Amino acid sequence: MARYGGQYGPDVTFLGVPPCDLDEPASFSDADVVIVGAPFDGGTSYRAGARLGPQAIRMTDYLPHDGSRPSLPLRVDALQDLTVVDAGDVEMFSGDAAAACAALEKRIEQVAATGAIPVVLGGDHTITWPDVTGVARARGWGRIAVLHFDAHADTGDIEFGSLIGHGQPMRRLIESGAARGDRFFQIGLRGYWPGPETLQWMAQQGMRSYEMTEIGHRGLQECLSEVFAAAMSDCDGVFLSVDIDVCDPGHAPGTGTPEPGGLSARELLDSVRRICLELPVVGMDVVEVSPPYDHADITAALANRVVLEALSAIARRREDQRTGTHWDPTTPLLQDRIPGE
Repeated sequence: MARYGGQYGPDVTFLGVPPCDLDEPASFSDADVVIVGAPFDGGTSYRAGARLGPQAIRMTDYLPHDGSRPSLPLRVDALQDLTVVDAGDVEMFSGDAAAACAALEKRIEQVAATGAIPVVLGGDHTITWPDVTGVARARGWGRIAVLHFDAHADTGDIEFGSLIGHGQPMRRLIESGAARGDRFFQIGLRGYWPGPETLQWMAQQGMRSYEMTEIGHRGLQECLSEVFAAAMSDCDGVFLSVDIDVCDPGHAPGTGTPEPGGLSARELLDSVRRICLELPVVGMDVVEVSPPYDHADITAALANRVVLEALSAIARRREDQRTGTHWDPTTPLLQDRIPGE
């Protein structure tokens, strides 16, 4: 079978990185990162359109799609320093959620089994169920901590008569044992859902959820430090799931269930950078980008930069481990280029 490419629109890769074909293992056997598109929005409960997210995340950038993005602060070029390839989209028919999720899980397990990091472009948040499950099958069942950025807990049980949807993936993961409730950390929750019964279930699983009021009072960095201290206890790696609606709708309007009062774009990017610098990330997804509801590509551009920030931090972490250096965020941009300094 030839590379599927783009399910919706042209076959383009993330910012021009080389393509690969998941049916040809040699095409990604030496990859550090494999980009995978998951164009599914059959689990949405309000505004659809996230099936068009993967293409928007891959394409939204004012720079040439030349497979190079040097990071000013991190002093790396992740698309060059890492071997990053793009597998195109997994075929996911939104009218059959079970079949779509099974197809994605198989592909993510295939990528993770090589040791590469799957970076999945959604799609609605339903896809995190097969994403984490696929990584857990390859890397260790119940051995992957989950860091989940979202306005919503996504721990519902049956919604609209279905067990599968974007409001339920975290419950499905914990119920299956793929992820442990006491190693499941949610950041950015707010609003008016879920209700007491679901919150009680979450507490019984040992989940830790940081609602925006707590983040506002304690500070985002303090909350993240608390998560980091617990995440790797009896776990082997971290899966990072970023629902773009964790940001305030002023920073990410193009999403299915916008909730006012969220993180800023800067706070999200700083958080993603820190996670990928300090923790062993073994998988990642970015979800709920809905281009039909976006304005001037604000949301798609932010999602693109979330992926780039993660990749750049992973490249910086590996470079520091290789050379014994330590990235200092306070170093002036041109400090290492001034003669005699």
